[in-house]
Amino acid sequence: MVHFKTLNNGIRLIVKRMPGLMSVTMGIIVHTGASVESDKEDGISHFIEHMMFKGTKKRTAFRISDEMDAIGAQMNAFTSKDITCYYAKSTTGHAAEAFEILSDLFLNSTFPEDEMAREKGVIIEEINMNDDTPDDLCLDLLSEAYYGERGYGRNILGSRENVNGFTRSDIKEYISKRYVPENIVISMAGNIDSDLAEELTEKYFADVKPAKADNKPVKVQLCARSLFRKKDIEQIHLGLAFPSVKRYDSLYDATQIMNSVLGGSMSSRLFQKVREELGLAYTVYSYLSTYAEAGSLVVYAGVNAENYLKSVDAVLACIDDIKKKNISKEEFMRGKEQLTSSSVFAQESTSSQMLLYGKELIYSGRVYDFEERVRKIASVTLDDVMSAIENNFDKTRLASAVVGKTDKPLQL
Repeated sequence: MVHFKTLNNGIRLIVKRMPGLMSVTMGIIVHTGASVESDKEDGISHFIEHMMFKGTKKRTAFRISDEMDAIGAQMNAFTSKDITCYYAKSTTGHAAEAFEILSDLFLNSTFPEDEMAREKGVIIEEINMNDDTPDDLCLDLLSEAYYGERGYGRNILGSRENVNGFTRSDIKEYISKRYVPENIVISMAGNIDSDLAEELTEKYFADVKPAKADNKPVKVQLCARSLFRKKDIEQIHLGLAFPSVKRYDSLYDATQIMNSVLGGSMSSRLFQKVREELGLAYTVYSYLSTYAEAGSLVVYAGVNAENYLKSVDAVLACIDDIKKKNISKEEFMRGKEQLTSSSVFAQESTSSQMLLYGKELIYSGRVYDFEERVRKIASVTLDDVMSAIENNFDKTRLASAVVGKTDKPLQL
């Protein structure tokens, strides 16, 4: 059961009723993130996400946390390349209270100067932690190698210099430009009555002034660079990115099935060959990363430094094997079942459903249709997967990133 409504000011509400449960997850999703930031704004989407929890006109930062804890609710937020999401999960009986607190921090945050100073230190430590986490560092570096330093290549955390320099006026200017009704979706999933959800949304958000969003396509210019970061660690962390499908490409599902065969599961070619047979890596996998304007097929491996080049050869051999289009019917069906089951499993999580329905509205303007999704997966043929193979693995446009004891980028 799905309920959808657009408020008079343009804010959209989507409710996925899950009556067999005893909880609900409520999210406020904003169509903004690192990819739309200017050089001056680099990191501000994430900084604002942190600062939203630091006090409102009627609550201190402690009271926000304390009142959520008092009703046994959970609250958090995250920033990505193209969305920022604030969410709370509560029991059904405390949904109204949890949503009031969530709405208060979203609409009435005051961004106190003393809290800003403290939070800058917190975020700089988060940047330091990211630098000390080589797999995260590798994938951030890979985004830069693939997309460049702007757009989807931006690091969500921003630079230390930018974070230290952000002011309250910077925050308010960015919010006035990006946190507008046209960019906001309120998504709820779980055991909540749609009438109550609509009543709460109207109560707290109906008075938000309407404003048009200046949403322009993200400029994408694929770079196909090879970058490296030398670090005195035991492993070499390797990332490869090939150009692939966009978010709603006709070959999206076929590419997901192909990726499952390549490196999306424990039975995949990469896992079985590189880890199980050759023992070259503890972690090795591949995944599809898609946006409205571009996409990539990413391979990641954490390997022993002494076997670094041997591991690269093994990864590339798996890719070359896929390129020969020798995927079996059994592998195809297994990949198809995995893609179907991931959609089914998501139906059983209020958090997954909140985000799924909210993002679909943000990205496409449509209400997510689970039955249609399953039908689309079921309609994918082995020939579609063969077409997907032809659409991937262009080595002339390959980007790579390496982190570890190395003095040069990967040379292929």
